[in-house]
Amino acid sequence: MSTTAIVPLTTDEAETLVTAARTAAEAAGVTVSVTVLDAGGHLLAFRRDDRAVLISGETSTRKAYTALQLNAPTADLVDLVKPDGPFHSLPTALDQPLLFIAGGLPLHHDGRLIGAIGVGGGTPEQDHGFAQASIKELS
Repeated sequence: MSTTAIVPLTTDEAETLVTAARTAAEAAGVTVSVTVLDAGGHLLAFRRDDRAVLISGETSTRKAYTALQLNAPTADLVDLVKPDGPFHSLPTALDQPLLFIAGGLPLHHDGRLIGAIGVGGGTPEQDHGFAQASIKELS
């Protein structure tokens, strides 16, 4: 039996993720909100740019939550909730803050889920890219 401890996501790492995502967004001329959750779904870091649309704070958090709960990038889940998709009823069947729009990514350490990041404010493709850039910075 393995006794390898799960290394939790730290607040310093969460802040690094937020800064890296915001830096990538700023370079693209986009204002965003960024949310980082730990493995339990608890908020570790959040930042909304002053000029970001207000709803981006909610969308970034829901994207992170969805990526965490399903342990998958939200970009990979979009087609699954379309009318002919296998998860079509999932968003309405559960009373959870799920959001199936690109921009949420699960975070792993040594193959274990340790949290998630969500970015909102740009196009779904931009948000996904900003989240990916933040993870590269953490590596």
